[in-house]
Amino acid sequence: MFSQRPTIDSTATAETVEGRGPLQNVWRHRQLFAGVFCGVMVLTVVALVVLPVRYLATGSVIVAEQEPANSNASAAWAQKIGDPADLESQLLVVRSPRVMRLAMAVPGVLEAATEECHVRGGSGCDKLKSDSGAFVDYAQTNYSIGAVGRSRVINISYQSPLPEVAQRMANALTNAFLDDQRTAGSDSRETAASYLWKEARQLDGELREADAKIQAFRRAKGLMRGSLAPISSERLTSISQQLSTAETARAEAAARLQEIKANQSRGASDAPSVLSNRSIADLKQQLTVVSAQLASQANVLGPRHPSLRALEQEAASIKERMATEVSSIAISAQKAYDANDLLVTSLKKQMEAVKAEVGSATSDEASIESMVRSTEIKRQQYADLYKRASELETERRVLIGSTRLVSLAEMPIKPFFPKKAPFLAAGATIGLLLGLAAALFGDRVNLGKLPRMQIAMPARTKAPTPPSAPPVVPVAAAVARPVTVPERAAPPMAGSSSELSVVTGAPILARLPAVKKDASESPIGAILTAQSGSSLAKALALAQQDSAYQDGLRNLAAALFVAGSSRSRRKILVASPATAEGKTFLTLALAQHLAATGRSVLVVECDIGTPKFETALGLRPSLGLQGILRGDILPRDAMVKTATPNLDAIAAGPLAATSDLLMRKPLADLLLWGQSYDVVLIDGPSPGIETDIGVLARQVDGVLLCMRSGRSSMGQAVAACSAIRKAGGEVFGIAITMAAEAGPASSPIGQNAYAGAI
Repeated sequence: MFSQRPTIDSTATAETVEGRGPLQNVWRHRQLFAGVFCGVMVLTVVALVVLPVRYLATGSVIVAEQEPANSNASAAWAQKIGDPADLESQLLVVRSPRVMRLAMAVPGVLEAATEECHVRGGSGCDKLKSDSGAFVDYAQTNYSIGAVGRSRVINISYQSPLPEVAQRMANALTNAFLDDQRTAGSDSRETAASYLWKEARQLDGELREADAKIQAFRRAKGLMRGSLAPISSERLTSISQQLSTAETARAEAAARLQEIKANQSRGASDAPSVLSNRSIADLKQQLTVVSAQLASQANVLGPRHPSLRALEQEAASIKERMATEVSSIAISAQKAYDANDLLVTSLKKQMEAVKAEVGSATSDEASIESMVRSTEIKRQQYADLYKRASELETERRVLIGSTRLVSLAEMPIKPFFPKKAPFLAAGATIGLLLGLAAALFGDRVNLGKLPRMQIAMPARTKAPTPPSAPPVVPVAAAVARPVTVPERAAPPMAGSSSELSVVTGAPILARLPAVKKDASESPIGAILTAQSGSSLAKALALAQQDSAYQDGLRNLAAALFVAGSSRSRRKILVASPATAEGKTFLTLALAQHLAATGRSVLVVECDIGTPKFETALGLRPSLGLQGILRGDILPRDAMVKTATPNLDAIAAGPLAATSDLLMRKPLADLLLWGQSYDVVLIDGPSPGIETDIGVLARQVDGVLLCMRSGRSSMGQAVAACSAIRKAGGEVFGIAITMAAEAGPASSPIGQNAYAGAI
């Protein structure tokens, strides 16, 4: 016996990799690039969800503006405007603990700060209410105070996880600063204003006494005055105006009532007074919409269709409501006319009575003119005193150290941190850069760690003349070329090393020979029936009679269910990196072999794109796996017992146009229900359909990868293994199908016919 030890030359591989361009390296490592990019984006999303949300509320004040009461600014004031030192002084005043304590005295501030402290999970939160120093230390860390560019505007901001607390705290400090500035330099004006208010109050008392005397005389003489003339004259004027207005309103009500009644007699609802009604307008709009729907549905549906009848009933209901509303409008117009008519009659009577009173009231007016003139003089003095006192009070209030409010803080709606769009953009940028770096320098890192490996080939049963050593195989070339199994059969050993197992990191569990064909079947007939489901049934029957194939299945079962395995191997997904690899045939053949050994086996067909279980196993048609995934039936109702004892099957069901059913939760429920079986074999979906193999791989105990000898690509195998492991699944190993046999030449089934039956 002899063994071959081909080596992988890392130097040659490095030269091959370095010969590629950057874009080629990125494309070659696109899975690594995608993995790094997706990982960074996942971390970004997790950080976006985990990081605490903070809201920012900002109030603004402006300093060094001209005093509102001072129209002639002094030279000192002009020099003060625009002085950076003054602006810095105001910033220091805002940040001072004294102003912070003033903000602390604002109602609701201590409760808001305590609530925020508890939300942040801080210690000593209750101490903030009693200790002003603790409040100042806590609040100063959350306040942000600064000038806006080169302007004289100061922004007072507060960050908090609670938006209402951020608004309250920002406004509290803003108002406290304004109040502090307002009290500075207002004492002298307050004293002067107090004196003027005292004089004004004294003069106001004298005016009230004089007015009382005038009113007493008027009452005694019956000469009560209104605002412009004696009350009797004003009353006469008022009644005259009311009478004119009432007559106009009566005429308008009569015209509107006549118009509505005329429209009612015609059965129309187009009068202006009717159309101006909001309810009529809404009902007309609804009727228009329903009529449009009715016309549209009438072209499609029959006259007795429920939808059409419902629309007709709705239109009739709207018309009935319109008629009711028009009647209500007519009643309202009639009432308005009646009310206006009664009002006109009443005003005419009052006008006649007032005319008699006005005639006798003019004789006493001259006697009170002198009393009114002295009172008017005092009233003018009072007005001057009140105006000056008000101006001083206004100056005292607006003289706030050249500071005024720009805007109070509004309730923040959007979080200040973290912001989704910038956060995700930064994560995408970092992920793109890291993914490019990993793709560009991945080969150098891997090749720097890759030793010169020696791969032991299986020992041959005979000892012929040792062949010449195979050439050095670069990794890149090994991944790109198909798997080539030696023509002489070797004992299938679990974990035997080969070039394929080194590259993929998965052991070769077995090499299964091609099944011998039926001697009575011609090669042409095998090719013609290759694409039918019956060819798979014939191949399964021949496989049960083929001792070499059964030996391969026995070795595969022994490698899969090795004694003392630390991981459960009850649920196994049989997958292939490409089509026509023998995946479905191996699944059914292995299931029949395990069932023959006494194990209870459930085989599930997930290849819903090309279902073959029903024809291959002779099952009755059913909804199968598609019915389970859609929730139409339960797993126990979809399970069908086969002709093989201990073997139950769940077929894919009718041909489906989409594979998104495999992503649904009922698949996991099915696998959980299948734990009552010793072994559950899942025939994976075809690689051509858009189904992520990782979704299925992480729901089973492991994956058996099926590859066809002399045809499969190592690159596809590496990609499939990487996708399975990235999704959290495990690759139990690789089964090589259609391997050549040793010994006398046999007559195997043609490869095309065999591949078509898969």
